[in-house]
Amino acid sequence: MHIRRTPRRPRTTAGTMARTRTTATVLAAAALLVSACSSGSSSSAASSPAEAALAALPRSTPSALEPYYTQKLSWRSCGAPGFQCATMKAPLDYDKPESGDVRLAVVRVRATGKDERLGSLLVNPGGPGGSAIAYLQQYAGLGYPVEVRARYDMVAMDPRGVARSEPVECLNGPQMDAFTQADITPDDREETDALVGQYRAFAEACGAHSARILRHVSTVDAARDMDVLRAVLGDRKLNYVGASYGTFLGATYAGLFPERSGRLVLDGAMDPSLSARRLNLEQTAGFETAFQAFAKDCVRQSDCPLGGKGDTPAQVADHLKAFFTKLDAHPVPGSDAHGRKLGEALATTGVIAAMYDEAEWPQLRDALNSAMKRNDGAGLLALADSYYERDADGHFTNLMAANAAVNCLDLPPAFTTPEQVEQSLPAFEKASPVFGKGLAWASLNCAYWPVKPTAEPHRIEAKGAAPIVVVGTTRDPATPYRWAQSLARQLSSAHLLTYVGDGHTAYGRGSVCIDTAIDTYLLKGTPPANGKRCA
Repeated sequence: MHIRRTPRRPRTTAGTMARTRTTATVLAAAALLVSACSSGSSSSAASSPAEAALAALPRSTPSALEPYYTQKLSWRSCGAPGFQCATMKAPLDYDKPESGDVRLAVVRVRATGKDERLGSLLVNPGGPGGSAIAYLQQYAGLGYPVEVRARYDMVAMDPRGVARSEPVECLNGPQMDAFTQADITPDDREETDALVGQYRAFAEACGAHSARILRHVSTVDAARDMDVLRAVLGDRKLNYVGASYGTFLGATYAGLFPERSGRLVLDGAMDPSLSARRLNLEQTAGFETAFQAFAKDCVRQSDCPLGGKGDTPAQVADHLKAFFTKLDAHPVPGSDAHGRKLGEALATTGVIAAMYDEAEWPQLRDALNSAMKRNDGAGLLALADSYYERDADGHFTNLMAANAAVNCLDLPPAFTTPEQVEQSLPAFEKASPVFGKGLAWASLNCAYWPVKPTAEPHRIEAKGAAPIVVVGTTRDPATPYRWAQSLARQLSSAHLLTYVGDGHTAYGRGSVCIDTAIDTYLLKGTPPANGKRCA
């Protein structure tokens, strides 16, 4: 699956969050990207909600965990003015606290107002693998509404295995370049074996370089870390805004600690009851929905390289598929210092990256024009690099490594053999004629993981939790709208808030209706009416 991560947006004025250009959005699928969220059961029939529900943990804190819950953080100035950093300890294994610690990076910026504080507001941008600290320092701590920042200490913690919190490490830069350029639409056995070889090499490298942490980076582990942080910060309940995969993390917290759940916003919601195969298939359909919207807009623009006025989305899709096929045989130069060329894999990633936010569509048209008409792949390479968090020197953050580590631990793999992928190709290509084949093969990446998964698909009810706001966008590519509907039905206290529009996630993307509803909930505790819709 693709990485599900909310766009990072720059600071805006007047305390509002405007719809602006995405920098490092996206999801992930295998070589294309690596499975972004849960990876569900290998059974193709696992499309109905799982029977089991996530069970709440005992209300009392076990004595073996007391030292973690009562620790004192040593805050120091760091980064931009006003930001403070600290390191929190958590048990490597919650079932065996004596087995050692993990050290988790935490950053906060104190409430700016003089009115009564509402406590801490923890934020997470998703992924899994996205850095919550980077999100706080680059956007949320500066760009969230003034009123929210005045009443809350804004807090972020990189989940275990991510960025500054004992990061999972796998491949180096050149190896990652090879991985991201692997042919994800194999045409014969030789190409299939090469793709499988890339997946095996990635998994083996993760096992070799991150053996200690790799078994302990599940979403349940991260949610339990959040409860330790809540206690250490002195908050009776956890207040939280999670986007994309961050909704799965937040819902998991609510399921484990319903009585300690405060004001939770789950924006761009995921459905924990689906298997990986079903998640991947439905996400593939979500990208097709987004592409259809892009195609309709593209042919109305004078610079659309994929068709003209009157052309249908199907014709636009045919033109893009033909372009991808051409790149598969003949990559084009990319003006890259490392000699990379734009092939089908990176071009597909670049297009998918722009599906996260309609504000990216003009950049995508320009990048396609350059590649298709001027034989210059630099624009699409830039979009792909932003997706993978690769810098100009060829260095990658650990986004892709952490993404795979969490997903492959959370649920069984979508597919375990190339033959299973081949059998499912018709369904994936029906879901998306443009992206289906590549996303099906991308779903094979957890098949060779060195650590066995620790969970299965499940419902989350969180009985006893305070009202939780679940937000869904009707044409969200990465977290399809029906996932928000499903999660809202599962959570016993959910209020579904709908944005009728395009793009991934809704809060801070220009809808006054959405922003007002969420701000009112965060500041006053009053959730929007269940079923409220904003255009």
